[in-house]
Amino acid sequence: MRIGINGACGKMGRRIAVLALEEKTLTVGAVLENVSSPVIGKKLSEITEDSRLDIVVSSDVEKVCGAIDCLIDFSSPSAALKCLEVCRRKGVAMVIGTTGFTKEEEAIIRRGAKKIPIVFSPNMAIGVNVLFNLVESAARVLNDNFDVEIDETHHVHKKDSPSGTAKMIAKVIFNVTGKTIPVKAERKGEVVGRHGIVFENKYEKLEIRHNAKSRDVFAAGAIKAAKFVFGKNPGLYGMRDVLGLTL
Repeated sequence: MRIGINGACGKMGRRIAVLALEEKTLTVGAVLENVSSPVIGKKLSEITEDSRLDIVVSSDVEKVCGAIDCLIDFSSPSAALKCLEVCRRKGVAMVIGTTGFTKEEEAIIRRGAKKIPIVFSPNMAIGVNVLFNLVESAARVLNDNFDVEIDETHHVHKKDSPSGTAKMIAKVIFNVTGKTIPVKAERKGEVVGRHGIVFENKYEKLEIRHNAKSRDVFAAGAIKAAKFVFGKNPGLYGMRDVLGLTL
């Protein structure tokens, strides 16, 4: 299986490329960056300092689609949608880990999934997706008797706030209870990602928390998602599908 990486020279993209080298069933067929990036035309090995990644960084998704079976996207909403339009026409599967999409942009992704298989998730970490299940179960049982709070902390470079993961947690709770839970978001230092959900009443307090220790947890999840989506029928899949999670 040949994967492409859009946003390949970002922190996430570089880790996906390096971890993909450890997979016997994968090869990195193409790496992409924005057309204005100064790394266009350079080899990814120059950016990652890993000599095995002897592949030239391109900005032309049209050109590289013939060299890949699945495109993993960790870029920006506008760049991801540009790639989606091309992948849809070319029949290339996608894994979209980019966050910050508007509702209208998410609708474009859903329409694209009618033509190609897409895994779309705000968080590729396996533990976080187990957390979604735990939160759903807790919210269903504790709905009438507990107050709920959501908090999240990320590094100062993260552009969207609250995080896509926190929004997903709030959505999970809303779908079960009909309650809209505000999110306390904090940006500090180089925190990879922390999320917490607190259920509390005057008798007891239940906390569910996830702390990402390294970006590799997201990179590994994205690779797992790419393996899952390869050869699937067109449709919109989530990490629950990738992990086979059910309540």
